[in-house]
Amino acid sequence: MGTQSRRGLLKSAAQAAAVATGGAMLGKGAEAEKSSKMEKKAYSCEKPADNTPGAPPLFSSAVSYGNLLFLAGVGAHFEGTIEEHTKHVLDELEKNLTCAGSSMDKVLKVNVYLNDIKDWGRMNTVYAGRWGKVPPVRTTIAPAGGIPGNSLIEIDLIAYI
Repeated sequence: MGTQSRRGLLKSAAQAAAVATGGAMLGKGAEAEKSSKMEKKAYSCEKPADNTPGAPPLFSSAVSYGNLLFLAGVGAHFEGTIEEHTKHVLDELEKNLTCAGSSMDKVLKVNVYLNDIKDWGRMNTVYAGRWGKVPPVRTTIAPAGGIPGNSLIEIDLIAYI
């Protein structure tokens, strides 16, 4: 393979990467100008907590970069069943997605954390059917230390806008 054809292959690969990442990997010139317009943006879909005045928040509940949207984990901190907790968490995630300009249909990746892995089947009865025609990929684990607070489930996700 000659030098010219390697350059062509590398250029094609770089262009494909730029398309796949929404421009995050673009090179110089006009392409770099497009890349510089991408920025990290936080969404505040809930009422602010009563934090110490002037104290920065511990974390953002929703952040986008380009057209990718990342939602922090949501739990259900009240007494209830795994079904009640799962419904509450999915409803809260849906509100946050809508607030940021996305939807359940646009979710790409979901991480589910269960306080007890034995709740997996019952959680799935509520989880199923909430994601449109093409459900997102999913990882489900039961962390050894459990979930903070009294939530039976916590879910975080990645979507697009």
